[in-house]
Order: sequence, then structure tokens, then C-alpha cells
Amino acid sequence: MHKHSRSKVARATSPRRTRAPQALPPSARAAAGFLHAWEHCLGGYVPTLAKRAGRPVRVPLARVLPALIFHVMSGAGTLAEHFFRLFDESYAESSLSARRSRLPGEVFAELMKRMLRPLATRKQAGAFWRGWRVVAIDGTQFSLANTPGIKKEVPKAGSRRGRAAFAKLGAVVLLEIGLHNPLAAAIGRHGQSEWELGLGMLSSLPKQALLLADRLYGCAAFAMEALAACRRVGSHFLFRVRSNIKAQTLARYKDGSRRVRVGVRRKGNPDRSLEWLEVREIRVRVQREGFRAPVVRLWTSLLDWQQAPAQELAQLHPQRWEHELYYRQIKRQLRKGDLLQSQTVDTAAQEVAAIILASALIAGERARASGDEVPALRISFIKVLELLQPLWLTVQACDDLLTEKQKQQITERFYKLMSRCVTQPRRTRSCPRAVRRPVTKWPRLLNNSSITAPITLTVV
Repeated sequence: MHKHSRSKVARATSPRRTRAPQALPPSARAAAGFLHAWEHCLGGYVPTLAKRAGRPVRVPLARVLPALIFHVMSGAGTLAEHFFRLFDESYAESSLSARRSRLPGEVFAELMKRMLRPLATRKQAGAFWRGWRVVAIDGTQFSLANTPGIKKEVPKAGSRRGRAAFAKLGAVVLLEIGLHNPLAAAIGRHGQSEWELGLGMLSSLPKQALLLADRLYGCAAFAMEALAACRRVGSHFLFRVRSNIKAQTLARYKDGSRRVRVGVRRKGNPDRSLEWLEVREIRVRVQREGFRAPVVRLWTSLLDWQQAPAQELAQLHPQRWEHELYYRQIKRQLRKGDLLQSQTVDTAAQEVAAIILASALIAGERARASGDEVPALRISFIKVLELLQPLWLTVQACDDLLTEKQKQQITERFYKLMSRCVTQPRRTRSCPRAVRRPVTKWPRLLNNSSITAPITLTVV
């Protein structure tokens, strides 16, 4: 009895022990508000500009940039309204517009360089193939508004019925296929071609990656540059190449592929080869019931056929079309159309950069919501965006009313809702290779159709 009373006294006089808080799941530990997510992506980097003569700027750069990305993610409303929602400060729309017009393009180039990085882990389905991170490169065009400044600076392309409706601003994105996460981007403000912008993207290729590309990049000149870039970081490429390129066969392998040598021609003098490129070529017959069976040529820097079987590479290359779906998401679901709202070419390039940075933020949120059980691309892009908007608004508006624990609980519930937004497995289909308003030899599309018959890929 005495021993029992001593233990009760000892418990009463000793310091009270508190139970260690349980670790929250990754979704709950995610950033609760937009500004938290923004700071997490920047990693402590604070963008600055060189001091200029005259009056000090009213709107600091460290607030203009996140407000612009938040603006392109928020749908309806002006930049001034979304700036007030973030920072509780009121500025006229003209003041913010003038501030944007003075920002150099190097600010956004540096911002993308620091914020865009690989996110996929090896546990996430579809992000890796045999230990290689699957990435792709492709370009797109955004339509510019018909303002006097834009029409004076950027000419419109020709069409079958005269001049096109809108001038275009080109961009190229290096994309992490498994998450629809941009790794790097280049915007052609000065009329650069997609091929030229794509060459600049090779320096941003991550380590241990497998780069996919379409026929625009499938030539000896680009493959030579890609091979040099891949060797610097220990990566490889897999390109679809044009059918009229002549190659010399050096060896044939048991999987049906062959090692070939191709001459890299001098620009303006196609009869002279500067150097020779050795790659592995895979020819694939694409069969679908009721249609002709074209043969597709693929080049890869993976020369060991046992390490990278031809049949697996043939089935992997169609994943490049995820890049097209990424462009559809940022145009149709994020911005509700490919017509930019900016009034000048420089601010239009800023808007495109903001759209790409916003897509990187959404890719990170999709990865957190999916976990390791569900592929991140099965989580609906538009539904994640629609859930992020009220989550960030609630946390931002009630920041002084909620405790940190309450913020985490709210965030956890929103991420549980995101994890339930799983789409059905995508069916294989293709659309007719025709356009509604052809400008070259493409057939004209009159009646649209979708083909859902299964596809068979055979190495020949």
C-alpha cells in the first residue's frame, strides 16, 4: 500500500508527459495555402531586379510574380482582384499593368529555371521505364489578341482563306510524362521556330532520363545534339524519324532492330556530311483492323538490345501523346481557351510562363493526392484545380482565425476529396489525320470520327 501511494505522489510531482503528436500523412503535411505552396516551390529564392533611377516601385516584384500565377489559376477576375485576395492590398489595374510591362523576360526565365524540377518518384506508375525517367519534348502555339501593339509586332500566318484570325506565340516544354510536370520551357518571343527552341531545351535534360520526341525532331542534326546532351547527364533518347532519311545498316539484332549509321549534313549543302551518327533503328508496323498498316521508324541511343528490347520501346513511344494531353489541359481546362488575355507580346510571354508555372504547381498537388496506389494521371486535372481554389481561398481569408492544426485538418479533408477524383482508364483511340482548314496537302476534315479498335505494334 505504501509503495502504491509513493508511486501516486511521484506521478503528481513529476513533470507531466505529453504524448508525441502522430505524424500526419503526406497529404496533410502539404502546403495549406497558395503562398505556402509558392514559397515551397521557390526553395528560398527571392527574385530581385537591379535598382533603377527614379521613384521606387510601389508594387514589389516578390508580390507581382505570385499574384500573376495565382491569377491564371483563378479563372474569373482581374489581376488587381486576385492581388488583393492574396495580400490584402489594393492597386489599380493600370498600376499592375505598368509594373508588368517593365519586367524583363529574364525574370521569368530564371523563375522557371528554379521552380521547374523533376517530381516523380520510382514508386509512381508510368513515370519510369526500366529505371529511366520518361520525359518528352514538344511545342505548341498560343493565340494572341488582336491589339494594335501585337498586330504591329507579330505577323499573322497565311491560311486557305487569307490571313489567320490570330497571331501566334510559340512555346516548347520539356515534360515529365508520368505527372504532366514541366521540367523546362522556352517561349519564342522573337519568332524562333519550334526546332530552334527545342535545341535550347536539351541543356535542361535531367539525369537518367529517356527523352521522347516526334518527327519534327527526328533527323540526324537534332539527334546528334540530343546525343551529346544525353551523354553529359547519363540519359538516352527515343525519337520517331522521317521516312525519307537514308541510313546505312551496320548490324542486325535478334529483337528485330538494327544498328545504323546516318550522315549529318551541312546546312545549305545536303550532299556533304559533316560527321556520322550511329543509332539503333526500330521499324514498327502499326496495325488496326480495317485500316492500312503504316511502318514507323524509331531511333534510340540505347544500343544494347538486351537492355532495351525493341518491342518494349515500340510500346513506350506512344506515351509521347501525353504531351498533347498536357497542352489540352493548360489551354482548355486551366485557361478555358488558347487565346491569351495580354495586350503586348512581352506580357503575353509572361502569361505563358505563368501558365506553365501554374501547371507545375498542380502537378505537385496531383502527385500528393494520388499517393503510390493510383497513377497521378488518373487524378482529374480539372477537379484538382477546382478543389485547390476553395482550399487556398479558405486558408488565405481565414489565416488569422484558424490554428495550424485546423489548417492541416482542412487540408487533409480536401486532399481526401482529390484522391477520390479518379478517372476511368483511358481507352485507346485515334482521330483522322485531317484538318478543318488545310493550308498544305493535308486532307480537309468534314466529318469527325474516333476509332476505338485495338492497335497491334509489330517490330519488322
